[in-house]
Amino acid sequence: MSSLDACAAVLPLRSDEDVVRLRQQLREKLVALGFSLIDQTKMVTAASELARNTLRYGGGGEAHVQHVQNGMRSGLQLVFIDQGPGIADIGQALTDGYTTGGGMGLGLSGAKRLADEFDIQSAPGAGTTVSITKWKPY
Repeated sequence: MSSLDACAAVLPLRSDEDVVRLRQQLREKLVALGFSLIDQTKMVTAASELARNTLRYGGGGEAHVQHVQNGMRSGLQLVFIDQGPGIADIGQALTDGYTTGGGMGLGLSGAKRLADEFDIQSAPGAGTTVSITKWKPY
């Protein structure tokens, strides 16, 4: 069971500028926590994809950025929340190449591959919550 940092940052996702701000703040947090350049790039890329999905498909929402601990492990968790139309078939949405918006269809599946942990909760009419976590190596 992991514990969450009580000082989680909550960032609005209402515009492309908010996505840029999220990327900048995330990179600063990853650097401060001592993540490698490779892991920084993976998390910033995944966050960018999920933030853009939150805007495009969810009509906007918010991102929660928090330092997490699990025993001796230290990591960073991002949670993207929207109140959009939701996803009817999560399995299909996680398939490489599947898209409803004309993109490459790599957002969800790509973010899942880039993170150490990935969770998605969604239902039609209920919005979507996507959580990703990256752990620092011991």
